[in-house]
Amino acid sequence: MLNNKTELRKKIRELKRAVSAEEKLRRSEAVMRRVEALPEFEKARVVLLYWSMADEVQTHDFVNRWYDKKVLLLPCVEGDDLLLRQYTGPECLVAGEQFGIGEPAATLPVFTELERVEMIVVPGVAFDRTGNRMGRGRGFYDRLLKSTPNAVKVGVAYDFQMIESVPVEPHDVKMNLVVSEQ
Repeated sequence: MLNNKTELRKKIRELKRAVSAEEKLRRSEAVMRRVEALPEFEKARVVLLYWSMADEVQTHDFVNRWYDKKVLLLPCVEGDDLLLRQYTGPECLVAGEQFGIGEPAATLPVFTELERVEMIVVPGVAFDRTGNRMGRGRGFYDRLLKSTPNAVKVGVAYDFQMIESVPVEPHDVKMNLVVSEQ
């Protein structure tokens, strides 16, 4: 299983490297437009997103377009966990300690009412059509997703991240939907 996941992560990493930053942005816009059109997104008032790394479906424009219309939360890495803080605009971001990913500053309060999170947009390395997700291997999202049972979990991916079958383990949390370009 581990070897499968290791090989799969390597293969997807190579596919991502073959796509230019401009092309990733273009593809990301297509994915995020589809997320915007989801009835679950339209009705959700509290949404957990992520501030994308260079190789992920890009979310920066999306986050900036919606933060003043909904309560948008972003994850902040603390040890082995993800804490949630509200995104209040570009000026609230600082580089996260572990990965350098943009996170709302620690001076902002931690959002603890996890039952209020109605939708979570989740990055991943690979997804399959039945909603299985493979992340980077640290389990951050699986732990968080288990604590947000009321939220609709939406994986976002480039088409080439959609594979026939994702290797799953008992702790893995399935997505309710996976949105890709097509």
